[in-house]
Amino acid sequence: MTKPVRTFLWVAAVLLIIVLLALPKLPNLFEPEPEQETQATNNTPVTPVQVMVVSPSAYQNTIKVTGSVQANEMLELRSEVAGIVNDIRFAEGEDVKKGTLLFTIRNQDIQAQLNKAIAQQNLYQQSQSRYQKLLQREAVSPEEYEQVANNLATANADIALLKAQIAKTRVYAPFNGTIGLRHVSQGTYVSAGTSIASMYNLQPAKLEFAVPGKYVGKIKKGTTIEFTTDGNENVYEGEIYAIEPQVDPATRTLTMRAISPNPNKTLLPGQFARITLQLNKNESSLMVATQAVVPEMNGHKVYVLEGGKVAEKKIEIGDRTAEQVQVLAGLSPGDTVLTTGILQVRPGAEVKVTNVN
Repeated sequence: MTKPVRTFLWVAAVLLIIVLLALPKLPNLFEPEPEQETQATNNTPVTPVQVMVVSPSAYQNTIKVTGSVQANEMLELRSEVAGIVNDIRFAEGEDVKKGTLLFTIRNQDIQAQLNKAIAQQNLYQQSQSRYQKLLQREAVSPEEYEQVANNLATANADIALLKAQIAKTRVYAPFNGTIGLRHVSQGTYVSAGTSIASMYNLQPAKLEFAVPGKYVGKIKKGTTIEFTTDGNENVYEGEIYAIEPQVDPATRTLTMRAISPNPNKTLLPGQFARITLQLNKNESSLMVATQAVVPEMNGHKVYVLEGGKVAEKKIEIGDRTAEQVQVLAGLSPGDTVLTTGILQVRPGAEVKVTNVN
């Protein structure tokens, strides 16, 4: 057997062994490969979003501010003149009526001057009567009569002045109210303007508060308010009766006052008040979630679903609360607005709705 023949046989044997080893695996070569999951039309991942369907609903704009309770009337009872407190006729915490004498300042010296002036007045009246009869008989000159008449007029003016000074030593209650704590005792010497006590009229109570200037056109006299105070769970009602006619340039707020019944005197001056104002009410407002509104340079927009794809709509907004924004124009009832995934979507994109509010 020649060398080429032997070589051929060895090669044939090796090939036969290789074929025999590969034979069990040959059927697998003809089996189809398993299909891999692919997206049908787009390789871009679909963004999951939540949406809300816009529908008309009742809406009333509510704002909350803070303020303080004030007395209906309040003043400091002070002496107009210097002197010794002669008599104190009120008790601390007492309710008094208008016109009640509260305290007096010693005025014996002025009273003595008044008595003297009254005596002079009587004398001048007699002289004036006598000179008038003499003048009628031309027994005195008109100049002499005028002198006597002037003396009487001066005496009358002196008496009026002294009575006014005496009136300043007697202090009366200027309105119905409650006396606070007094600061002096009977027999104390006080200067003019010294505070004797405070006086309060607590029925009704007043509230003073300020609201942002942007609500100028929405609040007017007669607007109803609700409020609470510290240490009291009761909800009180009041009515705005006065509004400052200018916006504070420092705070850009508008100061106003309301009045509230206080029959039990539970509202006291100085109390901290939390006030709620109910503003304009609309029975068919379109409201969207605050997070659905996207601010732009020239307005606002929202993303909606149209035909299963994302579209954007320009909107005009109105009032805003912590959770909702009023839409005045740009949306219609039934529109589906995206409330999540807003930063990930673009107009024309497909999304997956995971929840409808």
